[in-house]
Amino acid sequence: MCQRIASTLLAIALLLAVALPLKAQQYEKVGDYQVHYSAVSTQHIPQAVAETHGIQRSPALALLNVSVLEELDDGETRPINAGVEGTVGMLQAGERTPLAFRTLRSGDSPSQVAVFRIRDDAPMHFELEVRYDRNREPAAVNFIQRFHIER
Repeated sequence: MCQRIASTLLAIALLLAVALPLKAQQYEKVGDYQVHYSAVSTQHIPQAVAETHGIQRSPALALLNVSVLEELDDGETRPINAGVEGTVGMLQAGERTPLAFRTLRSGDSPSQVAVFRIRDDAPMHFELEVRYDRNREPAAVNFIQRFHIER
């Protein structure tokens, strides 16, 4: 009995050790694809980058970046074009704001980006549909993130 409990605790510890780094990377695996996403205050984007890509820097704005990688048979990944639609809203409120995505390229890596307004210290809920393969239904990606307005 003690050995079974010890085995169970070890399995839970290993699952946590694997799950925590994956959560930090902020991506979801859908079949042979990885949907990566991140949202940051536009204040953290260097001025030159913001100017090059026409991104307004403001303490009240954030940028959502979504990119998709296809996992190849040899273990490598390659970036692919993917369409993204979605909304963002406050966690408690039912009101949702559509996100207006556009494509940005860094070399041969395309990303879909959208700028949106944030509220200080309020959890925001993102609901995305990512079309990674035109022959399949879009992948649903949902996450919650809290932002702090730097004054």
